[in-house]
Amino acid sequence: MCHLALIFCFVGLLDLAGCAAASTNTPVAPTVGADDTTIGAGDTFEVRVYGEKELSGKYSVERDGSVDFPLIGRVVVDGLEPAQVSDEIELRLKDSDVLKNPQVSVLVVNYASKRISVVGAVSKPGNFPMANGLTVVQAIGLAGGFTSLADRNATLVTRRQKGKTNRFRVSVQSVTEGRADDFALQAGDIVYIPERLF
Repeated sequence: MCHLALIFCFVGLLDLAGCAAASTNTPVAPTVGADDTTIGAGDTFEVRVYGEKELSGKYSVERDGSVDFPLIGRVVVDGLEPAQVSDEIELRLKDSDVLKNPQVSVLVVNYASKRISVVGAVSKPGNFPMANGLTVVQAIGLAGGFTSLADRNATLVTRRQKGKTNRFRVSVQSVTEGRADDFALQAGDIVYIPERLF
């Protein structure tokens, strides 16, 4: 009877350990910048106007939150979502009689107004601009790579979402060996790389 109780207790502990591991070791790769995808000063985005190559191109947002767009002049984009920027450009192109039915898409290339932090056992810890599609492995590369004491299996991503702090454990070694998917970052994320204990 005593042996059975011990076995059940051990199995219960394994279940608890599995649940704890799932909360930190199995991150679901989120959409980059899902919490805040608004455009700000310093950001770079690409505008594509269907069938109009001369109007398509990359634009950097000035300090005043605007860009100078061909044929329609200054367009204030600060605080707008990419879809709102494309709607504004379409409307302005229609109103100026430049195009009858413009089709515009906007894709953010670099979120310089939004940043991520990489701290801990990396060569050059610091804050870095949030780029479209930035992952944990790429962020560590921006920070100069691991130091010799880094624990590559214990990288931790801290994220604030809707007033709550979530932490995701990422095994960078597993990612680089092709055994796990890389982890997509969001603006404001903190990537922490601890040192090995031995």
